[in-house]
Amino acid sequence: MLTIAMGYRLVRGVIRMLLRLFYRRVDLVGADRIPSHAPLLIAANHHNSLVDPMLIMGTFPRRITVLANAPLFRHPLIGPFLHAVGALPVNRRKEAGDDPRKNEAMFAAAIAYLKAGGAILIFPEGRTQPVPTLLPLRTGAARLLLGTEADGEGHGVTLLPVGLVFETPGTFRVAAALIAVGAPVPVDDVVAGYAREPESSVRRLTERLADAIRAQIVEAEDQHTLELAAALERAWREERRDARPDAEASLAWRRDVMGAARRLDARAPERVAEFRRRLERYRARLSESGLSDSQLGQPYTAAIVVRWTLVNALKLGITLPLALWGMAAHAVPYWLTRIAVAAMRRTDEEEATDKMAAGLVLYPLCWIAEACAVRRLAGGAALAVFVLLLVPSGLIALAWRERLGRVARQARAFARFVVDRRLHDDLLAERRALVREAMALAELART
Repeated sequence: MLTIAMGYRLVRGVIRMLLRLFYRRVDLVGADRIPSHAPLLIAANHHNSLVDPMLIMGTFPRRITVLANAPLFRHPLIGPFLHAVGALPVNRRKEAGDDPRKNEAMFAAAIAYLKAGGAILIFPEGRTQPVPTLLPLRTGAARLLLGTEADGEGHGVTLLPVGLVFETPGTFRVAAALIAVGAPVPVDDVVAGYAREPESSVRRLTERLADAIRAQIVEAEDQHTLELAAALERAWREERRDARPDAEASLAWRRDVMGAARRLDARAPERVAEFRRRLERYRARLSESGLSDSQLGQPYTAAIVVRWTLVNALKLGITLPLALWGMAAHAVPYWLTRIAVAAMRRTDEEEATDKMAAGLVLYPLCWIAEACAVRRLAGGAALAVFVLLLVPSGLIALAWRERLGRVARQARAFARFVVDRRLHDDLLAERRALVREAMALAELART
C-alpha cells in the first residue's frame, strides 16, 4: 500500500522535474530560514492554485502538508495528487455555506499535525489572482497558529512568510519564478495575549503576517509593469557596470523601484508616465534588434562573428543526436498536453493550472507507454537505454532549442548591425538617457 510519505516523495520528484522543464529559472532565497524539524506554518501569497504549492513543495527541503481549496480535490487531474500527498481540503465561504463544521475537521487535523512537528502550507489570501499585489489576508493562518499554542505547552510553531514573484508566468521555458523566504514572524506576545483577547490577537497577528509577506514580493499594478521594472534593472546595471546581482539583491532593487514609482505617481504623474513610455519603447526596440542589454555595444568584427558562428555550430551539432532523441521521446506528451488544455477553454489562470496538472498525468503515462513499446519491440537492453536517457535527453533537447533560439536572435542582431551600423549607438544613447532619468526620479522620490 502506498503511504502518504511514499506518495509525497513520488509526487515531489515529478514536480521537481516538471518545474525544471517548464521554467527557465527557479530561485529559492532565504533557504537558511527554513527550520528542519520544528513545527512550521508557511504562509505565501497566491497567484495560481496548482503552480504555487508545486513551487514550494519542489524547493523546500522538508515534507509539507498543503491546505487546498476543497473543489480541487474533485478535479480529475489534480485531485489524485492532492490525496497522494495528504493535502487537507479548505471550504471557502461559498463551499461551506452556513455550516462551520465543514472546516472544523481540517483545523483539528492541521493543529494536530503542527503539534506533532509537521509543516503546513497555507495561502491566507483565500483565493488566487494574477495581479502582483497582496489581497487582504483572511485569519486562517493566525487561528491555526494560536489554536496550536492555546494549550500552553509551548510547541514553538514558526510562522514563515513566503513571497512568490514571477517573470512572464505561464510561458514555457521563458517564465522564471522566485521563492523568497522571509524572517519568521514574531508571535510570542500575541500568543501570550490570546487567552485574554482572542479576536484582537488574531487580527494583530494577521496584520503582522500581511506586512511580512508584502516585504517578500514586488507589488505592481499588473504583470507588465513588473516586467518593465526588470527591464529597467537590466539597463541600470549594464549602464553602471554593476556585477550581476543575486536573486535577493535583484528582488530588493525592484521592490525599491516600485515603491519609488508609487510615491512619484502622486507627485509627478506625467513625468512617470512619460518615463514608462520611453522604457517600453526602448524595450521593444532592443527586442526587435535581437540584442540583450549585456550585448549592446559589443564590437561585431569579422573575427568575432566567425568564431561565434563556429563555436555555436559545433555545440549544436554535437548535441543534435541526443536532442532529437529527447524531442521524439517527449513529443507525444507535449502535444497531448497542449490539445487537452486547449479543449478545456478556460481562463488564463485556469489554463496555467491545467497545463501543469495535465503534465503531471500525461507525461508519466506516455513515458510508461513508450517504455512498454520499446521493451516489446527491442528488448530489455533497449529499455534500459531508454530509461537512462529519458530525463537527460529531455533536458538536452530543451537546452538545444534554447541555444538555437539564441543563435537565431544573435544572427538577426548581426544582420541588423550590417544594415544599420548606427543601431548600437542609438540604443546605447537611449539607455543612458533612461538611466539618467531614473536616477533623477529616484532623487526626487527621496526628497
